[in-house]
Amino acid sequence: MPRNVSWAALATAALLGTTCFTTGALAADPIKLGVSGPFTGGSASMGVSMREGVKLAVEEINKAGGVLGRQIVTVERDDEAKNEVGVQVTQELINKEHVVATVGFINTGVTLAATRFYQEAQIPVFDNVATGSAVTKQFLPPDYENNYVFRNSANDSIQAAMIVDQAIDKQHFAKPAIMADSTNYGQLGRQDLVAALAKKNIKPVTEEKFNIGDVDMTAQLLKAKAAGADSILTYGIGPELAQIANGMSKLGWKVPIVGSWTLSMSTFIDNAGPNGEGAIMPETFIQAPTTPKRKAFIEAYQKDTGLDRIPSPVSAAQGYDSVYLLVAAIKQAGTTDGPKVRAALEDLKEKVDGVVTTYDHPYSAADHEAISRNIPVFGVVKGGRVTFWSKEDEASAGEVRVKGAVN
Repeated sequence: MPRNVSWAALATAALLGTTCFTTGALAADPIKLGVSGPFTGGSASMGVSMREGVKLAVEEINKAGGVLGRQIVTVERDDEAKNEVGVQVTQELINKEHVVATVGFINTGVTLAATRFYQEAQIPVFDNVATGSAVTKQFLPPDYENNYVFRNSANDSIQAAMIVDQAIDKQHFAKPAIMADSTNYGQLGRQDLVAALAKKNIKPVTEEKFNIGDVDMTAQLLKAKAAGADSILTYGIGPELAQIANGMSKLGWKVPIVGSWTLSMSTFIDNAGPNGEGAIMPETFIQAPTTPKRKAFIEAYQKDTGLDRIPSPVSAAQGYDSVYLLVAAIKQAGTTDGPKVRAALEDLKEKVDGVVTTYDHPYSAADHEAISRNIPVFGVVKGGRVTFWSKEDEASAGEVRVKGAVN
């Protein structure tokens, strides 16, 4: 143990929820990076997977010497997927822990409620999982001079359009029903689905709502069945989505489920079991060693956790990539000063070789979305895992898809 580090100091760090990743003596002035997400509750598979991806990136960076000659220290906070808790831990990370940036945010409602504090403090914040379309649009000119919220997940405008194209154009469904949870995520996603359907002159036969924690979807499913639904388009998270699949089985009624990326959560796959087979969703990352980078990431995750299947592969990969994007910006800025890091992110000169994609000028002052529509592919639940829905996508998976001109 280094002489300048006491057991008391390490104990204090542990009590504060601070994790230090170093290869030698602790840096005198480490870079504090916030990690915020739900590490307990129904969204935990996303939050824990994201946190592990962040941890792997931080370990790699610190082993390579850190950034600006300093090690990175992560400060983790569980927001429990609750808006009020998310606001509380955000203020703590900013005012007590003095983080230079934060990565994380899983749930759209928490993100919308909490990121304004980073905006006010001029501290960059990475939304690496939440997909609500409004997330990066809250702080745009002329009302705000600069926007400090960045994202590297596929927003719901992208996903909703993909879901509708898949359901209507590729699978030729004519009477989709929508089932979405009552959270900001579910209802904003529902709006995006309705808008995407309207562009094809189609109205959902019914729009049904459910709450987090609901275990009986019979009433909603009976309405969809009575309306003649030939498919269910979903926006929710794993546990409740599983109840939709299980509810159809109980009714002896089966129509395809096409929904947002959260159908890939382990809490959907495991809780739905055979009833979840065939569910289709857009994915920025499918757990397959299709490139050397992805192979190394998957193996590192498995070694570190002892898990063969990543509970939420998308969350883990995007969490990992967000750290490398942020570090590239800090390196370019030559400082952790918030406004200078933001400016560097908006004109990032170094290509970042990520798990999801290779990020080449992923952001600009007017565009804080790193993922464009050409990057995600469709996954399908098969044999208790998510694999490629399209044989064409599977065959070309070794080719890294890079950001297009239009989201």
